[in-house]
Amino acid sequence: MEIGYVILYVADLEASVGFYRDVVGLAYKFTDAGYAEFEAGGVRFGLYERRRAEWLVGAGVTPGAGGEVVVMVPDVDEVFVRLRGAGVDVLSGPADRPWGHRTVHVADPDGFVVEFAEEIPRARQRR
Repeated sequence: MEIGYVILYVADLEASVGFYRDVVGLAYKFTDAGYAEFEAGGVRFGLYERRRAEWLVGAGVTPGAGGEVVVMVPDVDEVFVRLRGAGVDVLSGPADRPWGHRTVHVADPDGFVVEFAEEIPRARQRR
């Protein structure tokens, strides 16, 4: 079993495409019929217009209150400088986490949390 797609339902497809392309830095592939897709390693990352989702899932779709998209990067501090230079509101970080990541958190146009994470030595071992 493997994850093939991660799709977020978004209010404004154009704004979200711009965020994930220009702020996050994912490679944009295409937009078609209310859906946009990005290259994200071995998983397809997509955005779908929330207003179109009802016919797909059979009910209205409301974004969840939690969860996040994690983007692995080689240098979180460099990303932080780029984000601040672009005027992006940083929610937290940069901060070293005991599980072995240095992180920065931002919110996308729909309020989904996006974490940029750099692997660092773990301060706490797993049991």
